[in-house]
Amino acid sequence: MSFTTADVVKLRKVTGAGMMDCKNALKDAEGDFDRALEIIREKGKAIANKRADRDAAEGVVLAKVTPDNKFGAIVVLNCETDFVAKNDSFVALTDSILNVALENKADSLEALKALKLDGTVIDTLVTEQTGVIGEKLELSYYKSISAEKIVNYIHPGNKLATLVGFNKGDVETMVAKDIAMQIAAMAPIAIDKDAISQEVVDKEIEIAKEKYRLEGKPEAMLDKIAQGSINKWFKDVTLLNQTYVKDGKISIKDFLKQNDSELTVTAFDRYTLDI
Repeated sequence: MSFTTADVVKLRKVTGAGMMDCKNALKDAEGDFDRALEIIREKGKAIANKRADRDAAEGVVLAKVTPDNKFGAIVVLNCETDFVAKNDSFVALTDSILNVALENKADSLEALKALKLDGTVIDTLVTEQTGVIGEKLELSYYKSISAEKIVNYIHPGNKLATLVGFNKGDVETMVAKDIAMQIAAMAPIAIDKDAISQEVVDKEIEIAKEKYRLEGKPEAMLDKIAQGSINKWFKDVTLLNQTYVKDGKISIKDFLKQNDSELTVTAFDRYTLDI
């Protein structure tokens, strides 16, 4: 079977592979378009296997919410180099995967990988794109939250993104955006101290006690000193107790109360690549 330039262009459009790769695939498939498509995909799997031990530390972090603002998600697609991460088509691929997640309200990374994008299972698609791009790709992180209102924030450069959900749907957009940016800047680990497990708290207390023990503080005073240290730690790592970065004199809890006495945060997520 013969093939034309139009066939090469069509295969390139479908797969995203280079013109020569598409031409060679059609040649190997003796002009059979479907077989050529399989060859491109098989090549993607072969390259993925060869690059499996590579470090995919670069990538794109995106966050988005549904039109009703009640469901939001963060997705991370990794690659090997910053050059690929900044490529518009790579960012667009990540965005398309995130859109599928939102449309289907995927509740886990495994569920997202099993969904289809343009007729191809996302997990398979990522493997195929490894062959097209020539770098190891990995869909490494996905988290979704639900709330009465969710706002997202993506830091310039697509390396850091946050989501924050509120208990009321009428929260002012700028107030919500400030909280999303607070999370980006201050990296809290929980909404309030009651959301931190006792195991984690006990570990922090032991760390504090050992620190002061090494400084020569009396053993009898360690518990009291460590308790003061843990209270400061709660203020640093819990969102509602953090100092509001745009004011410096009030906590996030107080900032929210100033806008609405019943307003609070019910969920949040933050993900960053090393930047």
